[in-house]
Formats: sequence, structure tokens, C-alpha cells
Amino acid sequence: MMKYFLAVCVSVFLMSCSASAQQGKYLKHTVAKGETVTQIAQKYKVTPFDIYKLNPDSKNGVQPNSVLLIPTATQKATENTNSNTKSKTHVVVAKDTWYSISKAYNVSVDDLEKANNVILSTDLRIGQVIIIPGKTGVKITGTKSENTVYHEVLPKETKYGIAKKYGLTLEQLEKQNPDIVNGLPIGYKLFISGKASKNGAVKDVIVITEEVKTPIIITYVNYEVKPKETIYSLTKMFGMTPEELISLNPELISGVKEGMILKIPATFSIANNVEKEFADLSKSISSNKKKDLVLLLPFNISKLESDTLNSTAARLKKDKFLNMTLDFYSGALMAIDSAKTLGLNINVKIFDSQETKNSSNIANLIQQKNLENADAIIGPFYQNNVEKVAELLNKNNVPVISPLSKDTGISYSNLYQSMPPTDFVRNAMFDYMRAKEGNIIAVISAKKGAIKQYITENQKDVKITGLNDKGSFAADSLKKLLVKGKMNYVIMESEKTQTIFAITNAMMSAMSEYQVQLVILEPNPTLDFEEIALSRLTKLKMLYPSLTRENETVEGMQFENAYKKKNKIFPSQYATRGFDVTFDTMLRLSQDKSFEETIGSVATEYVENKFNYNKKTAEGYTNTGVYILYYDTDLTIKEAN
Repeated sequence: MMKYFLAVCVSVFLMSCSASAQQGKYLKHTVAKGETVTQIAQKYKVTPFDIYKLNPDSKNGVQPNSVLLIPTATQKATENTNSNTKSKTHVVVAKDTWYSISKAYNVSVDDLEKANNVILSTDLRIGQVIIIPGKTGVKITGTKSENTVYHEVLPKETKYGIAKKYGLTLEQLEKQNPDIVNGLPIGYKLFISGKASKNGAVKDVIVITEEVKTPIIITYVNYEVKPKETIYSLTKMFGMTPEELISLNPELISGVKEGMILKIPATFSIANNVEKEFADLSKSISSNKKKDLVLLLPFNISKLESDTLNSTAARLKKDKFLNMTLDFYSGALMAIDSAKTLGLNINVKIFDSQETKNSSNIANLIQQKNLENADAIIGPFYQNNVEKVAELLNKNNVPVISPLSKDTGISYSNLYQSMPPTDFVRNAMFDYMRAKEGNIIAVISAKKGAIKQYITENQKDVKITGLNDKGSFAADSLKKLLVKGKMNYVIMESEKTQTIFAITNAMMSAMSEYQVQLVILEPNPTLDFEEIALSRLTKLKMLYPSLTRENETVEGMQFENAYKKKNKIFPSQYATRGFDVTFDTMLRLSQDKSFEETIGSVATEYVENKFNYNKKTAEGYTNTGVYILYYDTDLTIKEAN
């Protein structure tokens, strides 16, 4: 007991020392009402980027009375001095992780591990000093001027991404750098803040770079818009953001029209938009070479074993994350059984990723279990942990499949996002409606501001009608937007029962004169209430996008019955997904082609999910397999043609 007491005292003492050291290097600023990060940076003669480094959450704005860490002049001088040497240091602040630190300083996780002589699963402490390894061959050009920040454009960077990084709008960035209005050359020196000439060009700056690059002059080519192409499909084809495409072609603000001539950078290769055929990979199995598949699942067994307050049964009752993990695992085991039946030559290894949103045992596992030799890896569950695995195994080109996350972050050439992101699901719905040449109308309540912003920014041809000043829906506001001779798709974005009745009543009244169909973009819990009769939704053939389908085929029923026989319960959506993701990966590994070649040539479909992977950028793949479903009058849910 005495040893424990002494250990606690020593720990507290060390933490106190760290905190004291930190206070000497940083000031604390309490945000006043109306203050912005830029104003605070000017007050302390630092840059907004300096504040973002110490206070990552401030990138999303600051709230009154919140406290920010501000680097002192001494600390700034230390950082500037260290930037010219082979290494520098970083003082850990709240929410820092090894992974986020590696990204902030553009160094690899491996280099961080070597420089600090630690295992990266080790928890960080606020105030802890981390050594950041430097880069050799650094050249310095230009001269330094106080309060000047400058950014050199790297390959694959976009104006939108750079502006967001420094807390600027796209317009502010272009105003400060007029030369980039028509493009963003790699190696171009962007002025961010500080002293500049009248035309916005850089003046008196210090640039630290591994090599002095010569700006590349961007040339442009013309592209003629084809029938049924949309802003979304064009940006996907060119690998650009909507903002970048519109900045080059302002006429797109009024919508995409067939025959328009667009200007695009010649450096962008136009994707070959050949639709992949859905194939049954079980009919083309090649089992000559044994393959290794690894599953990294967050069982967090050490936490279960150390929990002396709750029994395993009690933990299972209240731990939703653990239940989700076990369901996914049970589905994966069904896939492994199916693979054995088919004679697939695959060795499956399953490890505990011991993960939370901000930590994991990944670095340890990769090193100890030689995961760089795996043929494919499924997991972990959290997106930042999946990205970390992809980064660590990128040089070995090991495919890493993200099984459950809809988030998108850093792309790696070996990262496969199996869950379509939310915006892609919405876009698929709009692509379907436009392919049917429909008239699209959206009725949006005040509480659905995010949906309204998404539509106004990305679906500019949609006619929007809201609610009146009293929050009520007026039937006349909808009827005057309806068009005869084509399907009128009415997007309903409200969760108020009274408003839903008003909108659907207006649509049913208009059915004698117009073709109308109800649309929702995301699940609406109000529609599940008994007050909203199912017959009302089936009459309007409610249409919606979905990641999964209802599978009442013979194969679907066989899976359900086999799962129930083995587990004494019907499969949850996570169990079914565990089966689909694992079975798809195993079949792709069992072909004559490489895993990546099957991704590029074949789309697949299983119990509830389909997998149609496409490159979302120069790096990384996203599953674009989305179902468009509707409520039919026979009270069943069907896939729209």
C-alpha cells in the first residue's frame, strides 16, 4: 500500500512539473464575446495557425469564456529555431494523439516511435514533451518578416482544403492570391497572412522546404457536358470539389446543361465511367495460393477483465459498442464457415484492436504479428484507427477495408471505404431523380438547416419551398411548383406530425392532375409512429436511398435460417454486414486477379449490401453501392428501377 501511495505522489509531482513548464511557454486567453481566432492571433502577434496547433477545436470557431493556449514569444522563437534543425519538440495538449501529432508535423508514425523510444499505444499526458524528428536536406529561401505566414502548394492539395486549414474562406484566399483564381499550380507560394504588397503577392517571407520547386503552369482543356451529367458526377469524374469546378466555370451556378463547354485542368484525367457488371465471384474461385486475411475487431478484452464492478452479462446489457462488435464478429464467422464450404484457401486471423475513438493497440499488433505480410485487413471500426493502419501498411500495399465508418478523412491508396459516405448516399438519390428527368421540389422545415445548406450548395436546380412564419405548410406553395408531363419528386424534410400530414395531404390532392412521388433523404423517426398510416406512404410510393436492402430471396432466407440455427437469434444489421464484408473480401482474395484488380473490374452483392468500389481521388476507394428503394402499394419495399 505504501508503494502505491509513493507511486501516486511521484506521478502527481511529475505532472505538476510538466504543467509548470507548460505555463512558462504558453499564455492562457479567455475568449471575449465576439472575438475571432484571427483577432486573438493579431493581439498576441502570432498566426491563427499557431493557435490551431495548440487548440485543434478552435478550427470550428471559438465560444465566449472558452480558454485558449497562446504560444509566448519565447516559445515561438524556440519553434522557429528548431525548424532549422534536424528535430523539434511538441508539448501535448488536450485531445492530442500520436496519430494527430504525426499528421500535424508531416512525419510518419514510425519516425515518431523511433525518436521517442516508446510504443505508440502508450497514453499521452497533457504537458508531455514529444520529440518531432526533423528532415534532412532542408533549404531556406527568402527573408523572415514578423507575423507572415506562407504556404507552399503540395501535390493533390486544393484551394478549399488550404483555406479551411488556415481558417479562411475560399474568397479570402483568392483575394490574397489573385494568381490562383484560375488554378492552383503545385509549388506555388501562397500568401496566408502578414505583410504583403498591394496586389496580394508574397513579400518578405521565410519558406522552409525540402527542395525549391519551380511553379507548374496549369493548362486547360474543354469538356462537353453529356446527357444526365450532374455537378456531382462531373466532380467525381475530374477529381475536383464543386467549389473548384464552379470557380473555373461560373455558369454552373445556374445548373448543369447538356452541351455546355467546361474548362478543366489538363492534368485531370477523365475517369472511364464504364459501369461494372455485378458478378458472382464464387463461380471463378482460384485456390492455388494460400492467402492471409486479418480481422482487427474492438473486443477490448483487457477492459472486460479489469471491470470488477460489472459481470460480463451486465456489461453486455448496457455496452452497445461491445454488442455491435460481437454481432459483426458472429457474421464474420458465418462467412468463414461459408468459405470453408467453398474450399477457399484462406487463413483467417482475428486480433483484438483494443480501440477507442482516440487510442488503439494497432501499432503493436502490426509489429508483433507481422501484419505487413497480410493479403488484406478488415478493421478497425473507428475511422482514424483504420486510416492509421492504412498509413502504416501503405508501403506494403496491403488492402485495408473500413467495415462500418461513414466518415471520410485522409485517403491512402490501400484504403477501401466499404460504407458509402452520407453525402454520397444523398447524391445517389438526386442522380436517380435526374436520370428520370423529374421535377425536384424540396419542402424543408427550419430545423433542417444542414439539409437546406447541402441542397442549395450542391443541388442548385432544386426548387425549395419552406414553411410560413408560423411554421405551417401552405398547400398552394407546393402546387404552384408542380409540373405536368413529368414526375414531381417532393422531398419532405420535417419531423413534425402535423407538417407531414399537411404535405402528404397536398400531394394526394394533386394526384388527379400531376404525377407526384414522396422522397426522404434520411431516416425520419416520425414516420414510424402509428399516427402516420403506412397506406399514406405506399400511396405516394415513398422513395429513399439506403445502404441496405430487404432480401427475401431464397439465398437471403437461407442465410437468416443458418444464422438463427447457429446463434439462436435472427441476425442484426451488424451481423449481416459482418458476413457481407468478410465474404466479399475472401472471394476477392480467391481470384486469379489481384485484390485491387477485382475492385476495378467487378461489383458484387450479397445478403443486404452491395460493393461497387471506385476511386474517390487519386488515392483510396469508396463503395458507391447504394440502393434506391420505395414503398409499393402491396405494402412491400422494392428496389426502384
